Amino acid sequence: MDFRLSDDQRAVQTAMRELLAAHFPREKLRQVVDAGEQDQGFDRALWHELGKAGFFSLRLPEKDGGAGLGLPEAVLLFEEAGRALLAGPLVATHLAAGVVPGAAEGTAVVTALDRPGMVGHLAAADAVLLLDGPAPRILRTGGEEALKVLAARPVRSVDPATPLHHIERLSPLPGATPLSDAGDAARLRREAALLTAAEQLGSALRTLEMAVRHVKNRSQFGRPIGAFQAVQHLCARMLVRTELARSSVYAASPAITVSDTWAAKVLSDEAAVRNARDCLQLHGGTGFTWEAEVHLHLKRAWLRLEHWQTPADGEEALAAALLDGSENCSTEIANHPNGAT
Repeated sequence: MDFRLSDDQRAVQTAMRELLAAHFPREKLRQVVDAGEQDQGFDRALWHELGKAGFFSLRLPEKDGGAGLGLPEAVLLFEEAGRALLAGPLVATHLAAGVVPGAAEGTAVVTALDRPGMVGHLAAADAVLLLDGPAPRILRTGGEEALKVLAARPVRSVDPATPLHHIERLSPLPGATPLSDAGDAARLRREAALLTAAEQLGSALRTLEMAVRHVKNRSQFGRPIGAFQAVQHLCARMLVRTELARSSVYAASPAITVSDTWAAKVLSDEAAVRNARDCLQLHGGTGFTWEAEVHLHLKRAWLRLEHWQTPADGEEALAAALLDGSENCSTEIANHPNGAT
């Protein structure tokens, strides 16, 4: 199987990068970060632009207003979102497109939970997607009403662009209704994990680019610090982590098997966190300043570590799937071409 991107996929990725460059430049990122929880961590106007561009409806059939594309193309969009540090519950709203009114168009914001714990952007959400059981459920109330129903407690977030609340329990929750047309909750959780892994991949790519640019421009002892072997080795390790994560994420997207998905998430989490740390080290004292971008990537990567699976849970799930031996990636792809179920 050829995993190289097609011309159409490259066009989708390029269009997303250009959209974010136009509507979410570095200056806008700083505004969101500086505003923090006062602005709910993301821009509603940009959310509408994403909806109009088809970010959330990408995988819906054309008859329903979507592009009729698959998870491999969605992965490319989320990679670009991670590269730009785009804030907001992107994964949850993407999964809710077609089942929550307004999600596909970007006029509604949907956050999600798969277990009790931390949830981002709850106060700004119009609905909450619950994937804590065998069947997905939806809590159609949002904002202050959702905070009351879920007994949510605000928690200080390490990422200034991601307001957090803590939820003690998700059941019983009388206000939540089943979503019979949303598919299997287990598969949705795997899709959410893979899209989150794609965001981590994008962040890892960005910090790698930042590190390489810095070591080329920063001089010490009359030479660019990138000329020193120790610095070169550090950048080389960053590249290896990133390419391993990229290969894993791209390979998992057509099949979305348990083992492939968890492997992609584990490798992407490692690449995002360790690349951000190495990038920060290479920047020296400037990397620790509030004005630097690198600390924002590290903080966001820390949060995504806990999204949909912890690293320890992912490693356990991956080990169990590999030991079980019942999954065959090539068989899954042959049986479900083009992401069909």
